[in-house]
Amino acid sequence: MRFLVHWLSVTLALAVAAWLLPGISFSSITSLVIGALVLGLVNAIVRPVLQILSLPITILTLGLFIFVVNGIAFGLAAWLTPGFMVRGLGNAILGAIIVSVVSWLLGVMGLRAEKQPAS
Repeated sequence: MRFLVHWLSVTLALAVAAWLLPGISFSSITSLVIGALVLGLVNAIVRPVLQILSLPITILTLGLFIFVVNGIAFGLAAWLTPGFMVRGLGNAILGAIIVSVVSWLLGVMGLRAEKQPAS
């Protein structure tokens, strides 16, 4: 159940990113849902490898290169998903930031809803 809730929150976050940025688009709801799944897989498998490989430049840039790594992972997820389009690395970086922030906000709202006492 927890996986489904997280998948739904990433799907909503991707929809918000596509709504806010003209450089991110989806051809259908199906591509949006599959894009969220692929983004989760890329973040779980590929992004840690990219972070380790880019550690020296990340240290030199005081951690700012992590935004580029996240943008690359976001762009890779778009490249792997039919109907999920991202125009340029800048849009991928901004999209990754938006998805992170929106997912975090949805998680915080979900945690607060669970802590509310039952009536």
